[in-house]
Amino acid sequence: MNIRAQKILLLIIAAWLLSGCEPDASGGGGTPDAGSADFSTFIAVGDSLTAGYADGALYRQIQQNSYPSILAQQFALVGGGSFDQPLMPVGATGSLTISMVDLGRPDRLMLGATGDPERPASPETIDPTQITAIDVRIAGAGGFHNMGVPGAKSFHLPVGGYGELTIGAIGGGSSNPYFARFASSDITSMLADAAAQVASFFVLWIGNNDILLYALDGGGSNNATPPYGTATNDITDPAVFTPSYNAAVATLKTVNNTGLLMNIPDVATIPYFTTVPYNPIPMSAADAAAANAAYVTYNNAMAAFAGGPISVEEAAQRTITFNEGDNNALVITDESLTNLGGGIPNIRQATSKDYIVLPASSKIGTEATPGDPRTVWGVGMALLDTDVLIEFEYNQVEVARAAYNDTIRAAADADDGLLFFDAAAMLTQLNEEGILYGSGGVTAEFATGGAYSLDGVHATARGYAVIANEIFKVINDGFNAYIPPVNPGDYTTVFYQ
Repeated sequence: MNIRAQKILLLIIAAWLLSGCEPDASGGGGTPDAGSADFSTFIAVGDSLTAGYADGALYRQIQQNSYPSILAQQFALVGGGSFDQPLMPVGATGSLTISMVDLGRPDRLMLGATGDPERPASPETIDPTQITAIDVRIAGAGGFHNMGVPGAKSFHLPVGGYGELTIGAIGGGSSNPYFARFASSDITSMLADAAAQVASFFVLWIGNNDILLYALDGGGSNNATPPYGTATNDITDPAVFTPSYNAAVATLKTVNNTGLLMNIPDVATIPYFTTVPYNPIPMSAADAAAANAAYVTYNNAMAAFAGGPISVEEAAQRTITFNEGDNNALVITDESLTNLGGGIPNIRQATSKDYIVLPASSKIGTEATPGDPRTVWGVGMALLDTDVLIEFEYNQVEVARAAYNDTIRAAADADDGLLFFDAAAMLTQLNEEGILYGSGGVTAEFATGGAYSLDGVHATARGYAVIANEIFKVINDGFNAYIPPVNPGDYTTVFYQ
């Protein structure tokens, strides 16, 4: 049975692959004015979204177009000073080594031709690759203004040794190789190096990874509910997040400076979770009949268990049925279902409240055992836990996110020198209706929408420009300033090789 996902990757139009040339009417007018703020020394603290990560990797071209870099470019019009970033080497493609040991960091993605007219282009790793060795810290270590570190969580900010440049610390997970490249010493922390810059204005966007890494893993971690864990893919306990975040704000905010705090978006608004439909399977009448026949024994067992070990409602939820047509739901693993033992799997068909992760698109409809049509992923073979952020897992993410955002909003409200930027609302708008910039605009459509890079999580250069423009609006309003926006149409989207 040859099953294809329902247009998971859309036709790539060449115009979207270039830098965009539509005129922009978002610039407005007026004389640049700092208002009541001082942008002479600007720092940005955060994770990969602040670092300028894109297409599954950290590479120079997007770092130079990170949202902090774009902010700094415009701040220069109102007295802003230099803005130094720990740029990757020219030509570097993302992978890292130390002492010739591969650190498992990915190379960037680009679109490559597939030869399939229904899916003419697909993300693939750039070829050739150029590895970056981080055996020696880069020039300027300890003096960078962009303190975005891919992988950083809220509780990492004050940790001394988080940038220890040794293979033992990095391999053991106590040190982050991206921070180790530019930390001032082996014993310093992200917060210490940020505070040393004595910022006149700062942006703090941290907490995304505290839920995002769990979600990207399809909720593969078992530590999504109390007691929470601190492993890479665990959800951070809000009781850990709150003191970590407040300590960061207390360190960065002085009586002489101002800042902007950004909250945490809903993971269900990004293409990584919105691109692959829960019901992409087309079936003929014969195929549906064959698939249903394979589940007769299982469905009969569910009917027998109804009202006993499981409720009637759960039995109905677990019953698997296919029909002739294009929109059959995927069969998925759901560990939140009652464990019935006896080798009976915890499986059901997906609903609109489940989120199929983007990488699963490459396996849906293929045979787990080549040549055996009974093992087609999503039909005869249930998608794995890591392929799907099920409804239960998503709800756990949302509980934690709500708590984080309450903390962030409270911190902003407690100090007149702090502005609040609702990144969650912005990305929801981007997902639901798109964001216009004069005669142009971007949406959250994977590959073609212009806002998101090919990893489905991080922005393109154009997307980062849109984020920067939205931040300018908040700054202009909060500080009675006028920082001119940029033209997002001047910035690139996705790349083709």
